[in-house]
Amino acid sequence: MKILITSDSHGLTNEVAMLKQRHEDDVIARIHCGDSELPFDASEMNDYYRVAGNCDYDRAYPDVEELTVAELPILITHGHLYGVKSSLRPLEKLAKERDAKVICYGHSHVAKADVIDGRLYINPGSIRLPKQSPHPTYSILSYEDKIATVRFYTLDGKEVPELEKSVTFK
Repeated sequence: MKILITSDSHGLTNEVAMLKQRHEDDVIARIHCGDSELPFDASEMNDYYRVAGNCDYDRAYPDVEELTVAELPILITHGHLYGVKSSLRPLEKLAKERDAKVICYGHSHVAKADVIDGRLYINPGSIRLPKQSPHPTYSILSYEDKIATVRFYTLDGKEVPELEKSVTFK
């Protein structure tokens, strides 16, 4: 089972659609962690679970989305409402309250993954304005036999192996 995760595309349409098309046969779900700056019903956003970022003004976007894929509870939020640029603690509290195993967020434009208290926190970075990286990034979450692994890729599809992170769920 694989899930495409992207964030902070800030108005890009071709790239959001291209990622969806590139991975249409690989993934069973797609997540956009906010700041698409596109209308909620934009065709490029179809088939994405999506949330509101601080630059999304369409009120149809929820602040938080929860889903379960292959028995894996996932929480999605942009992160601006939880201060993710300075700390993940408020997001950790929300994850515990919602009993999420995987937490997807954006806002900082920094591609990274953290395992905290047995939960996997994924920020796919930004496909438009990356920080702390010379390349726009997105990620793919794989889940099999209770092992979740997130891999990061540049927009042109090259893997960034030093960012990979895995966790085994009980």
